[in-house]
Amino acid sequence: MPAKPAAEILIDSRLVRSLLAAQAAEAIPGASELPLEKVSEGWDSEVWRLGDAYAVRLPRRALAAPLVLHEQAVLPGVVARLAPTGLRVPAPLVNGTPAEGFPWAWSVVPWMEGERAMDESRAARGSWAPTLARGLAALHVDAPEEYPVNPFRGAPLATRADAVAERLRTVRDAGTLSAPSATGLETVWRAGLAAAAWDRPPVWIHGDMHPGNLVTHEGALVGIIDFGDVTAGDPAYDLAIAWLAFDAQGRRRFIAASASHYDPDIWVRARAWAGAVALMLLGHSDDNPDYFALGQDAAAEVIADDTV
Repeated sequence: MPAKPAAEILIDSRLVRSLLAAQAAEAIPGASELPLEKVSEGWDSEVWRLGDAYAVRLPRRALAAPLVLHEQAVLPGVVARLAPTGLRVPAPLVNGTPAEGFPWAWSVVPWMEGERAMDESRAARGSWAPTLARGLAALHVDAPEEYPVNPFRGAPLATRADAVAERLRTVRDAGTLSAPSATGLETVWRAGLAAAAWDRPPVWIHGDMHPGNLVTHEGALVGIIDFGDVTAGDPAYDLAIAWLAFDAQGRRRFIAASASHYDPDIWVRARAWAGAVALMLLGHSDDNPDYFALGQDAAAEVIADDTV
């Protein structure tokens, strides 16, 4: 994968405060005067913490701008569906619009206290595997026809066959994975292609379900973040988290808690998707060692798995 793209616009505290002063005062009185600190910068967006209770989420390049609009449109409904599970999502409190100095939509969302699940061990994550299973089952309901379309997430596995084949060639040529490991991932991928396809109407899916987008606090799962890739399709794409997040014991707990919601074939496809995502993450060796390490661990889990 290429290195993280450069930001297409300078986002600084002066810009964020001007947006807040113009558009957030009604929903959050005094918003532009609260303490403000940049806390993260991904490929697509920056997040600035605003006081103790809020965060400002702004796209940093034009390609990511529609993702904010997707979150603004979809997340209010997701909040309602996930509320019985106890999981929070960052539904916008302010749907910011383009303004002088900033050409795209942006949001103010609730701040979610906690840590990245990616910073926990796989063994520790197993304690909240059933909670995540319940949350995803609540999310995976039939979507309306106007759902945001994503060309990569939730589609049939066959649509990504060329990309996966190219990534397999890359890891083999670069020695990123051993030859037996690359062959193991290819075997899992082919099994997924051969499995029965999703034959129901598309259901809502998160579209970027990995431990970096799960929030834990004091050993419990408390929230799911970063819904920019939200779309609808085959929920197997989200269920790949069984291999991306958990060890074998946690994965068994996750699958057992999910069993009544999905047919057995979905786990064969989900395992294949996990292998595909692992290959993608292995392209982050230069720009994000955390995600490269996640790719290595996930590949090992996919290859060694005995749960499906």
